[in-house]
Amino acid sequence: MLTRRSLLVLGALFGAALPAGQPTAETLPSVMTDDGLHSQSWFLESFLDLSEDLEEAAGEGKGFAIIWEQRGCPYCRETHLVNFAQPEIQSFVRENFEILQLNMFGSRRVTDFDGEELEERALARKNGVAFSPTIQFFPRNLAEAAGKPGKEAEVARMPGYLLPPHFLAMFQFVKSEAYQQTTFRQYMKENPL
Repeated sequence: MLTRRSLLVLGALFGAALPAGQPTAETLPSVMTDDGLHSQSWFLESFLDLSEDLEEAAGEGKGFAIIWEQRGCPYCRETHLVNFAQPEIQSFVRENFEILQLNMFGSRRVTDFDGEELEERALARKNGVAFSPTIQFFPRNLAEAAGKPGKEAEVARMPGYLLPPHFLAMFQFVKSEAYQQTTFRQYMKENPL
């Protein structure tokens, strides 16, 4: 499996061979992982302990989110090749969130906020993730998530593909912590695009 470090090394080698103005590892819209998922070179590489990942993100002043995807998902592909390819979206998300990509049918072992260790596919079922892409957003304070299963710890969920303006609005909704006062639907009514 490609790691963050190997992607950066490959990107540096690839970038050195490109003429000026060509994309680099940091600006490429996506890469394909060994398990057939589109991914971003800047996604979080972790030991798959969700409490540690949230705590690390919070320590950097960022939110923490999990993006659930699966091989061959056309909407996952669109998320990477359309949404994350837009500089405004990529910049906002990178500056404000750590994103952990998990495979809905994967077998890597993940430790949930409640301490239970299980495979990605079992965690997807436990969290009620039924289709992809799904993005789960979590509170910025580990104390609010500790001891709870991810489904109970999440503060917002993006269930499926959203067009770029709505996609960005969802990340803004979570960053502003508007979920504490309203739903995303109401937020969009009050903040039309």
